[in-house]
Amino acid sequence: MTHHQPLPLAALKFTADLSGIDFPEIPRSPLNLLGQDRANAALAFGIAMQKPGYHIFVMGDPGLGRLSMVRQHLDTWVEQLPAPPSYAYVDNFDNSREPLALQLPAGQAGVFAKAVEKLLDDLLAIFPAAFESPAYQQKKNSLERHFSHAYNNAIDLVDQQARAADIALFRDGDNNISFAPIRNHKAINEEQFSQLPSAEREAFHLQVETLEDYLSEVLLEMPQWRRTMVEHIKQLDHDTINQALEPLFTELESAWQAIDDAITYLSALKLQLLSTISDYLLPKTLDPQAASARRALLVEQFVPNILIESQADGGAPIVHEAHPTFQNLFGRIEYVNDQGLLVTHFQKICAGSLHKANGGYLVLDAEKLLTYPLVWEGLKRALQAGRIEIEAPYSEYGVNTTTLKPEVVPLNVKIILVGDSDIYYLLEELDNEFKEMFKILADFDYLIPCNPQTIAQFVLLMRKQAADSGAKPLAQSGAEALIEHSCRLAESQQHFSAHINDALDIIAEADLFCRQANDAQLERQHIEQALTAREYRNGKTSDDILEDMLDGTILIDTSGVAVGKINGLTVLEIGGSSFGAPARITTTVYPGSRGIVDIEREAELGQAIHSKGVMILTGYLGHFYAQQFPLAISASIAIEQSYSHIDGDSASLAELCCLLSALTRTPIKQSYAITGSINQYGEVQAIGGVNEKIEGFFRLCQARGLNGEHAVIIPVANKRNLMLKQTVLDAVAQGLFAVYCVATVNEALELLTGELAGEADSEGNYPENSLNFKAISRLKEISEMAGEEDKEEEA
Repeated sequence: MTHHQPLPLAALKFTADLSGIDFPEIPRSPLNLLGQDRANAALAFGIAMQKPGYHIFVMGDPGLGRLSMVRQHLDTWVEQLPAPPSYAYVDNFDNSREPLALQLPAGQAGVFAKAVEKLLDDLLAIFPAAFESPAYQQKKNSLERHFSHAYNNAIDLVDQQARAADIALFRDGDNNISFAPIRNHKAINEEQFSQLPSAEREAFHLQVETLEDYLSEVLLEMPQWRRTMVEHIKQLDHDTINQALEPLFTELESAWQAIDDAITYLSALKLQLLSTISDYLLPKTLDPQAASARRALLVEQFVPNILIESQADGGAPIVHEAHPTFQNLFGRIEYVNDQGLLVTHFQKICAGSLHKANGGYLVLDAEKLLTYPLVWEGLKRALQAGRIEIEAPYSEYGVNTTTLKPEVVPLNVKIILVGDSDIYYLLEELDNEFKEMFKILADFDYLIPCNPQTIAQFVLLMRKQAADSGAKPLAQSGAEALIEHSCRLAESQQHFSAHINDALDIIAEADLFCRQANDAQLERQHIEQALTAREYRNGKTSDDILEDMLDGTILIDTSGVAVGKINGLTVLEIGGSSFGAPARITTTVYPGSRGIVDIEREAELGQAIHSKGVMILTGYLGHFYAQQFPLAISASIAIEQSYSHIDGDSASLAELCCLLSALTRTPIKQSYAITGSINQYGEVQAIGGVNEKIEGFFRLCQARGLNGEHAVIIPVANKRNLMLKQTVLDAVAQGLFAVYCVATVNEALELLTGELAGEADSEGNYPENSLNFKAISRLKEISEMAGEEDKEEEA
């Protein structure tokens, strides 16, 4: 039996030493993100590439500094780009349901709106005063006198004919005509008329009928006279309005003649004002008390609604939309309640993030983008069409929520999606258009190589963060502690974790303890104090599980030996914390041919990878033990007192060792715990969470009392992942705890049982009394028993 040595103390943790590194002055300018050369190059290329389809997907977990790097690149690049045009919506006088979009130079939308507003103020100052001028009144009175003269001439003709018949003609104030008989050169009244003989009254009525017919004849053209007068007055009003408007618009058109959309709108506005002034600003239509209301009405109707105003010297815009709902992205139309009715107009059109980022860059969270209905499809449609259409997102489903259809705005924007790898590969698989539109992948690394150059960069970044955040200066020992913590997060002695934000948070937390102690610098003790405090805050569940193990609620032995029982190592993730905890694995073996039954899978608690690890055990048994006889075995494997889903194959080594213990009736040391996955050839493979797993078993052993017999067994491939806590290192230094590395199943069996595993010779035979010899003998015995049962059934 090979004598296995535990790992030396130096192999259990990488210890940072900054004594040979010079600390440069902290620069004032922002530092580049540590590592991420590949993502850096992809972002630089994607941001500079202006061809269609080269939108960017930034892939990586939160905390890797994705947004910081994106912002650094964009801030540098957009200064070189021209500012995009501004846009404003105005009323479409031909169809108010379809407002028109004006494109104006950067910084000019507000200037143009103020110019139009000043025009309206000038109009309110000019009108209705222009209609009260002597020149206007004289012309209007002349037109009215001409009409009155024609009317009076006609009435005079009737009056002459009436007098010839001794009848008087009367005109009242409303131009009503009436007749009365004349007697003794005087018109008689109604009472006198009633006393006349009936023959005279009848004759009078006949004469009046003749006069009325004549009146109708001479006034036959009176409606035409009135129409002519009204048309002449309208023309007079039009000429008066036009004469007043002309100098105002001449000045405006001269100022905006180089901008097509502005000139077009001013021309339409001039025509519209002719009718508007006639309707609202004539003296007879004015309410002296409603001057402010008139101005508000004109402003609402004619002043452009600035959709987006670009700054002339601001370069291309950068917009980060944190809440990408359909309306926040594409814009919306608001409504007002008017006596119970929801109404809207072009002034209620609001810009979305696409409008604000038009001509620049829009940064979106991919997960949030896919969360809201219709947004992803709408975004693709806008990018493919090259225009932004403000619409009601649910109208195609029969929910009509708008009465406006604003003119579309041309779209020229670079989209930068930020998300994790799951979302990227999901989109790539399910959306055929995704790769055509997002051709640039900026893939963030999770690990950063640990070398003198990156160590110096890391320390400089941490020192700058401390300075920028107002924390105490970071001492050398504090920087060393941060490096070791980052390596622990990366589970590597050769790499930092790319989750730089976690180290930045630790600085802020350690600064609190530093200030409470009135210390001048952030030392190692403050960093470790912050880490310990964080672990304590998040450790209630871990402590509860440990307490259950100590009081026997969860059965875990840490001393003695047992057959078919072994301590496996697991990592539990609850909320934002993860911790290691041992778990008892048991195995039973009995004659039969059911094979190896995974109780976790049968109970639908074992996930796919765990079930795969159990199935590999059959391949191992067949390869090593069943070359000369059929493998016939019935066995059950269970992870005891597990009531939640289990995934991963890191328990497969423990399960195999437990299975062979039950098969050969060989006891296993319960003071050991083991983790690792295996392949069908008995090679031990790396697993994750090795530090938490070791520390979880160590805590239990420490609570029960370390005696020098406690140890864990891990894959040799995980040796480089060891970054254990100081408490574990102290116990190892005192000889109270040990960590072993194994490369094969045989090595693990020898450590767990203290017996020789045995290697097969050239003929496939194992040494007598070795574990493998016992296993093959027991399997052969079970196979023969199964064969006899089959013969009996056939007989």
